[in-house]
Amino acid sequence: MKNPDPADFAAKWCEAWNAHDLDRVLAHFHDDVLFTSPVAASLLPETRGVVRGKAALRAYWEEGLRRIPDLHFSIEAVFAGIDTLVIQYRNQKGVSVSEVLIFDAGSVREGHGTYMAT
Repeated sequence: MKNPDPADFAAKWCEAWNAHDLDRVLAHFHDDVLFTSPVAASLLPETRGVVRGKAALRAYWEEGLRRIPDLHFSIEAVFAGIDTLVIQYRNQKGVSVSEVLIFDAGSVREGHGTYMAT
């Protein structure tokens, strides 16, 4: 399976997040996905920021939506590499975030939420 068009993927990803539709968001991810994020570490300390598998990723994002009911993203830029896509966006707090997504046969195999170093 071919990797998706970067702009199209980013638009659909953002629409799904802004609708708080986890089924649509997770449809892009491999069952054995690895996802890292400092937010995962703060919401679910037992993960130490590393989430493995689609079921665990769903649990993390469900908790995030529960705690952040006004979650909303606005895309600022999309960067494409070889099997890699970076979506730079602003969240509901105006914080700039970059989501680094690594594809395998058209699905996200690895994702990394990254935040401005302070």
